[in-house]
Amino acid sequence: MLSRERLEAEEERFLASYGMKSRESKGRRYKENEHPYRSPFQRDRDRIIHSTAFRRLEYKTQVFVNHEGDYYRTRLTHTIEVAQVARTIARALGLNEDLTEAIALAHDLGHTPFGHAGEETLSKLMKDSGGFEHNCQGLRVVDKLEKKYQEFDGLNLTYEVREGIIKHRTPYDILTEYREFEPDKSPTLECQVVSLADEIAYTSHDLDDGLKADLLSVKELKQIKLWSSIYEKAAKEVSEEEKIRYETIRSLINLLVNDLIVETERRLQHFQIKSVAEVREKENAVSFSSALEEEYRLLKQFLLERMYRHYRVIRMAEKARRVIESLFEVYTEESKQLPPSARESLKGEAISRIVCDYIAGMTDRFALEEYKKLFDPYTRV
Repeated sequence: MLSRERLEAEEERFLASYGMKSRESKGRRYKENEHPYRSPFQRDRDRIIHSTAFRRLEYKTQVFVNHEGDYYRTRLTHTIEVAQVARTIARALGLNEDLTEAIALAHDLGHTPFGHAGEETLSKLMKDSGGFEHNCQGLRVVDKLEKKYQEFDGLNLTYEVREGIIKHRTPYDILTEYREFEPDKSPTLECQVVSLADEIAYTSHDLDDGLKADLLSVKELKQIKLWSSIYEKAAKEVSEEEKIRYETIRSLINLLVNDLIVETERRLQHFQIKSVAEVREKENAVSFSSALEEEYRLLKQFLLERMYRHYRVIRMAEKARRVIESLFEVYTEESKQLPPSARESLKGEAISRIVCDYIAGMTDRFALEEYKKLFDPYTRV
């Protein structure tokens, strides 16, 4: 029988010295008895998967709004891809896969409907009311907004998973300071791996989605060295154009993952890191090699200019801003239009924060339906 005690013993045996062991966790905010067959991080992963916020990711925008087509990634499919990439890296480096997976599955729980356009809009609307940032909102979701237990609000996750949410870092994340999580120190390697797995996942699948939607073309991408070198090799081995594209993206992911593993192992040896405590004293222990980093940067810059700033994406982003601004205004002016479940939270909270939480938790589909109900006189409320 594989008990929790045996699982923890296996961690001590097989994980690298700098991998985060379950027994060394700083624990939960509210004390609970441990599960007989699951480690604390496995338990966190399961709580995240069963949360309301996780299910809603299915209908939240990655780049394309849900109704634009079934092919394109959503926040949920993106999250699953991040978890898959992150676990591969964690396993190769001897890190805790369960902690890595839990952080990966939770990293986007605080995202708004309509992607980054939604976050930027709520951030602007909440500028004088405490602000809005999706990592902070993700922590708020798992600490307070999920209501599943009699004994406490939130999911009561371990310190390390909560730290992984607030210290998630990509070019789209804003640095936030929570004194509880020692902002002057680096997070676990598991957290750092998820941040770069996130980059690998969204870069590769945005290329795939962009090509499928004709926002990008292979001819344009051939101008980028990193893409061109992989594409030309794939074209020699595969005949059909669509399969060449898939092979190129698959090979790109493989290249980035392998480079990250090799470079991170080199840095860990160079810094002579032997423990989690030593990890926290170093910056950027998890990284791509400098040689690949520059080529990768040019590819990401191409995506920014040709896809994220494409007129069709900008049109949807502007539409999303108008929807969120309108919803925020109408709810704050008359809070009685909020459903009873949301209004119950008004005690002790500013109306702007309640409205912000309510909108941030919406899916794209629900936000558009609410907009119709509130502003279209012919739609039943």
